[in-house]
Amino acid sequence: MAISASRFYNKLPIGGIPMHFRALVADRREDQAEASVQTVEEARLPEGDLLLKVAYSSINYKDALAMEPDGRIVSRYPHIPGIDAAGEIVKSSDKRLKPGTKAIVTGYGFGVSQHGGYSEFARVPGDWAVPLPKGLTEREAMALGTAGLTAAMSVQRLQDSGVSPSSGPVVVTGASGGVGTLAVSMLARLGYEVEAVSGKEEAHERLRELGAARILPREELQPQEARPLDKQRWAGAVDCVGGTMLASLLSRMKYGGAVTACGLTGGGELPTSVYPFILRGVSLHGIDSVWAPRELRKRLWKRMAGDLKPRRLEELIAEFELTEVPAAAKELLRGASTGRKVVVVGTDARLSER
Repeated sequence: MAISASRFYNKLPIGGIPMHFRALVADRREDQAEASVQTVEEARLPEGDLLLKVAYSSINYKDALAMEPDGRIVSRYPHIPGIDAAGEIVKSSDKRLKPGTKAIVTGYGFGVSQHGGYSEFARVPGDWAVPLPKGLTEREAMALGTAGLTAAMSVQRLQDSGVSPSSGPVVVTGASGGVGTLAVSMLARLGYEVEAVSGKEEAHERLRELGAARILPREELQPQEARPLDKQRWAGAVDCVGGTMLASLLSRMKYGGAVTACGLTGGGELPTSVYPFILRGVSLHGIDSVWAPRELRKRLWKRMAGDLKPRRLEELIAEFELTEVPAAAKELLRGASTGRKVVVVGTDARLSER
């Protein structure tokens, strides 16, 4: 039987940490899956150097899959999803992050191989957390989350490859999704001429407001007759789709252009040839934010609080309570949502942001 959170929350042991707290727990029985807010004990959390009092999390594709019976993301149930979290460290055995420090946790096994951020408290290894940089609130950090880190890594890789605003236009595929939306805004803020590929007409005006110079239909990058090499058009690209769309991108890159690949909603196959690489010197870079080194994460989070902070970030946020997450996750899987979904986890999160 679940225990009422209100019954225990104010009975704090030494150190100010409740013995029981709320979490969204996903469980699977045979071919059925369900997720509900329950009361859990601190002893249920995994081992780790840090205990984080979570203020906010976010809803990502992996989180939605973790609540599906055939999601193939989580191997052990019951499980607390949430691959992102931001909050305050209340216990620490890691000298780099002292109690009272605001921190961000993304990637590694968080929310996948061990309990994640849909819990008022989370315990993680010290290497999994980075300090919340000045210029970002916990809520803003979760509006960015794993999607923002992936977008920032993509932008950084284009810059490292020599793609600058003066190189020519750049393109973002899957631009109405989490990574795509943030990549459009980041690139536009840096002065790039951004073309956004989106099949969701309802998202077009928002993409223009974020700085997209042009909106392209999906069909433009999915021609009936694909060519190994097509007319040169873009100096750089952030691809969140993969499959035939990525192949089409590669064929249209300018000489010496760079493409970052960070998604596979269009499939895991890449039906292309070596021609873009050996005849135009195009480079293809894989982007993985899950296992990115901690120092790179710290550097990029600082940039996301500065020159990469998306325009009109507040307008991208749709806010959800823990109890609303399962329904919102199903909408995400259906492709019926846009923007960034922030989850209010801590009972005093909104008060602390004022």
